[in-house]
Amino acid sequence: MKNTNIPAWAEPIAAFRPGDAREAQEQRTILEMIAREGERLLTRDCTWAHITASSIIVSPDRRRTLMAYHRIYDSWAWTGGHADGETDFEAVARREANEETGIVQLTRLGEGIASMEILPVWAHVRRGQEVGSHLHLNVSYLFEADDSLPLRIAEAENSAVGWVETAELAQAVTEPPMLPVYRRLLRRANDR
Repeated sequence: MKNTNIPAWAEPIAAFRPGDAREAQEQRTILEMIAREGERLLTRDCTWAHITASSIIVSPDRRRTLMAYHRIYDSWAWTGGHADGETDFEAVARREANEETGIVQLTRLGEGIASMEILPVWAHVRRGQEVGSHLHLNVSYLFEADDSLPLRIAEAENSAVGWVETAELAQAVTEPPMLPVYRRLLRRANDR
């Protein structure tokens, strides 16, 4: 039965099956925010929170993950970005992966959303503009890509792109709160 309390674009978020209690709580919170704010969450016009889509991209042997060295966070990170009005969140994750790494051939692993997170983003400067602290209401996807395909750097956002050995993730990622997120998604990629 269709949930009539949420807009059609939020149905994939409502249909997500949480893998743990944290995801269940964050899914409830995101759905409450959607019920309250509606489509405002799809754009950065909602300055305190907005929807983003990210992805973990693994090599066929699952030993490496494609990451970009993020300028703002000064760390190797997954790919992803703002919905900016788009309601096909998988398409957002694919677009961001392409923009940030140059990768175009992605095979989705599993069905739909692989994980859900509420991520704090602290105040920072982006492209010369101050951005206030806010929340990313993030949906994550899992993809596989050929690790021999050419990559490119998105100079406005990152300073490097490359395949990181999953066994060396803790050395590459300098944002400790993101390590559990990445590890959870990498475990889920291995299950698919």
